Amino acid sequence: MSPLPFRHRLRVTYADCTVGNHVYYARYLDFLEAARGEFFRHLGKTFQAWQDEGLIFPVIECRLQYRGPARYDDELEVEVAVLQAEGVRLGFRYRVVRAGGSVLVEAETRHVCTSLEERPKRLPESLRISLEPHLAAIAP
Repeated sequence: MSPLPFRHRLRVTYADCTVGNHVYYARYLDFLEAARGEFFRHLGKTFQAWQDEGLIFPVIECRLQYRGPARYDDELEVEVAVLQAEGVRLGFRYRVVRAGGSVLVEAETRHVCTSLEERPKRLPESLRISLEPHLAAIAP
């Protein structure tokens, strides 16, 4: 049985949209960030809790491929899966899907685990273990 992706639901607000009534391209990064934050909360520890322990996970690379527009008041689901969780590296794959199933955006983000002083740190074993069930839950 293959792992299931984590799913975060949201509704497009008027503030997310351009005058042409489609989501402004950069807002999708905010959607990914919100979903990733909820995913970590789901795993049992928020980004703030990790930061309180002296660890942060800055983005070092991102890629988005737009397949269709989301519009004001659309209900969206952001699917999150883990691409990589080893050493100091962490990677995620996402799909932004409109209610009804159309894939609007496919994306990836790459992160590095660092101290608050931005020195690379190995991923904590507890985090790596909690991420394992979500590895590659979304097909490329």
